[in-house]
Amino acid sequence: MIPIKNILHPTDFSKPSDYALRFACALARDYRARLVLLHVVEPPVYHSELGMTVPLSDDFYTWLKKRLDRLVSADCGVPVTTILAEGNASREILRIALEQECDLIVLGTHGRTGISRVLLGSVAECVTRHSRVPVLTLKNPALLDAPAEEAEQKVPGVNKPAERPASRSVLVI
Repeated sequence: MIPIKNILHPTDFSKPSDYALRFACALARDYRARLVLLHVVEPPVYHSELGMTVPLSDDFYTWLKKRLDRLVSADCGVPVTTILAEGNASREILRIALEQECDLIVLGTHGRTGISRVLLGSVAECVTRHSRVPVLTLKNPALLDAPAEEAEQKVPGVNKPAERPASRSVLVI
């Protein structure tokens, strides 16, 4: 059995991230590990009329930190640390994983293909390629072919807690 003491779960608050969070919590419980929740704010790329970058407000960061703190309920049974960082998402995920001495990174993937992947990139792919620790990427199978409203009803573990999700996952070691 691989010793796991710290699990990093980077989140963008999307449905794929929520799905991966359930796995991260379950693994943290099984291994009696600490769960590190991370959200990375990418710096804004828009400019004001004077050509200067407009910073995000302190209220926005406070709101994000509260949202991150509420992701996992207190009764989840594992110690949780929340971190709000700013910068390039994949670089910050890799940096925090090393800084927090994480043994595993668990993240959801949107599974974009084609032009959207070229334009938006893939944080999961970059993290997987460059990580020094194992990375578990998860794609929510309920979101693969179903329309949005239907997919929410099909998410394993939401409507039927005893149901084991059939995942399309890759564990890179």
